[in-house]
Amino acid sequence: MEKAYRVKSGKSTVVCIIPARGGSKGIPRKNIRLLGGKPLIAHSIEAALTAKSIDEVYVSTEDEEIASVSLQYGAKVVLRPEKLAGDTNSSESALLHAQDVLESSGDYIELVVFLQCTSPFRTSKDIDSAILQMRDDQADSLLSVVPSHKFLWKVEHGQGVSINYDYRARPRRQDMQQQYAENGSIYIYKPWVLRKFENRLGGRVSAFIMGEDQMIDIDSESDWQVAECILALNRDN
Repeated sequence: MEKAYRVKSGKSTVVCIIPARGGSKGIPRKNIRLLGGKPLIAHSIEAALTAKSIDEVYVSTEDEEIASVSLQYGAKVVLRPEKLAGDTNSSESALLHAQDVLESSGDYIELVVFLQCTSPFRTSKDIDSAILQMRDDQADSLLSVVPSHKFLWKVEHGQGVSINYDYRARPRRQDMQQQYAENGSIYIYKPWVLRKFENRLGGRVSAFIMGEDQMIDIDSESDWQVAECILALNRDN
């Protein structure tokens, strides 16, 4: 098992890091729960492994079962300390820990591709296209987005306030300035961005546009059922 955790050293790489902790209150053990016949995390691992632009794929976890499943599907594992795997710990803390481990082995990391397990519908083509766009844009970080036509509101002092339009002059959706929603599927950043800003995004930010059908981010049982339905439809087609 120790040998399986070893990392390569001494080269410039594009690495993928997939954080996956064992605790999950919304959907217990969701990262290894079967979705479409395979563990949820396997969808992200397989997309990363088949992306031509990614050199190494790592899962950051404190959980031995998640580590074992990740190894079975071809990823390498960075064992995360328990203190970085609580409900209040950010993804950034896991990313920084993994980045420290990889860089201490002698790797020079060009780009980090951060994938969330809860977005299983990205493809290797999406990942490769996002990396290419980031380089073409000469960006320091990138996030994936989907077109959005929602009329947004907030509540201030008990009163509804429209955010992205004037409700007194409601526009037609086709006349609204194009807006995009973060879908949580793909993030890419240069290592210095995370260290400087303690954030996955910083510097010159590029937005990679994905299809509206790739909006789903699994955080609840209803999300899970929708995802199962999408996979079933894709199999039938």
